[in-house]
Amino acid sequence: MIITQKKPVEELLGMLEGVTKVAVIGCGQCASACQTGGEPEIQAMKELLEQHGMEVVGTVLPDECCHKLLVKRDTRAIKNSGAEAVVCLACGDGTQTVADNIALPVYPANNTMFLGQVERVGIFNEYCRMCGDCILGSTGGICPITKCAKSLVNGPCGGQKNGKCEVNPDNDCAWILIYKRLVELGQEHKLGETRSDKGYSGAAYPRRVNLREKK
Repeated sequence: MIITQKKPVEELLGMLEGVTKVAVIGCGQCASACQTGGEPEIQAMKELLEQHGMEVVGTVLPDECCHKLLVKRDTRAIKNSGAEAVVCLACGDGTQTVADNIALPVYPANNTMFLGQVERVGIFNEYCRMCGDCILGSTGGICPITKCAKSLVNGPCGGQKNGKCEVNPDNDCAWILIYKRLVELGQEHKLGETRSDKGYSGAAYPRRVNLREKK
């Protein structure tokens, strides 16, 4: 799940300076789960904008704000609403998808934080950096890129104390977690494997996956 947090109100209002008519678009998936882009948040945003003298001329809640065709369909009403700008309560991906489909300034109401695990309602943990070169098979299903503050791929730095990270003592040392998991799985031999350091120079951004291409 893409985890988002609300931007400070002052920052959002600064982006909307001079705007009198605005539309609000949420997201029925990740942002709704994060309580940053569902129906209650859309209503709260509408009230906030009206309190600051703006007229909200339309609201939309696509099922998935990152789905181009859904957004294209759902934003048709906004195009003829008289809106001068759009406030988007989705992640960065969703906000860009909206911007691709509507010829208006689109302003993000949220900051996109990370790809995370839902521990329970309202509690999210960062689990993946989306590096494009997954090594979970050799680390017991624990990602050292994400869980290690230094993103070390070949063992700990030696600075841990009592099993805690030297950078952030609130966090467990990723490589101690990996060691314990591999022992539990009977795969401790994988600790001796040499993994290539992460080099991102070979990645061509933006990346694209096309399942329709011939294999």
